[in-house]
Amino acid sequence: MSTYTITLKNCAFFARHGVHAEENRLGQRFFIDAELEVEAGDVLTTDRVEDTVDYGVAFTLIEEIVTGSQRRLIETLAMDIAVALCQHFPQIRGAAITVRKPSAPIQGVLDHAEVRVVHRR
Repeated sequence: MSTYTITLKNCAFFARHGVHAEENRLGQRFFIDAELEVEAGDVLTTDRVEDTVDYGVAFTLIEEIVTGSQRRLIETLAMDIAVALCQHFPQIRGAAITVRKPSAPIQGVLDHAEVRVVHRR
């Protein structure tokens, strides 16, 4: 069985996830990376988008999850994205989802808080 990887990098969405009331009230940008391990089947020779994971559809699904219901933890958000992608696209064998939160409420200077979740079928 052959596999290949589709990667969506730095997808940006405005949402209201977090533990603190202020995060839920103000919201912020979240950045998502999705690394999808896909079973190749015939797609590598057929050259048909119908035989692969359409990354436009995958992006829209990620956007719906991130901008939909609020979650307290970015860990939960990452897992929800991974599970949804695997359910929607049966040819996905595994999904590694990274969620970056640049405005994490931390007393100090940092670029972002980041969580990476790996989900396999």
